[in-house]
Amino acid sequence: MITRWKMIVAAVAAVFAFATPMNTVEAKEKSTRKLRHVVCFKFKEDASKKQVDAVVKAFVALGKKIPAIKDFEMGTNNSPEGLNKEFTHCFVVTFADEKGRKEYLPHPEHKKFVELLKPILADVFVIDYWAD
Repeated sequence: MITRWKMIVAAVAAVFAFATPMNTVEAKEKSTRKLRHVVCFKFKEDASKKQVDAVVKAFVALGKKIPAIKDFEMGTNNSPEGLNKEFTHCFVVTFADEKGRKEYLPHPEHKKFVELLKPILADVFVIDYWAD
């Protein structure tokens, strides 16, 4: 009789171990999602290489200055399609959640960066999305 109960308890435990309630699945999906903030720059024609390099260096440095930034990558356009509309630099900032983005946008270091950027910026393109 005890052996039979042990088998039943083991079977029930196995079912619960593999069964995941819907709210747990949703919570897991939320925790693995990342908020991407994509920023592309078109610099003014008279922007010097030194000025552009200073902007790139300052943007990269934000990753160490703003804790809400979880990951950062950047690159310059090398597409052979010619559809970049003169945008040359792309930056992808990753946040864990919307709270991180809300901390980033008004952050004093981000505002300081924007002030450095403005004099040489011809245009900017920004799009945010959730990466699963």
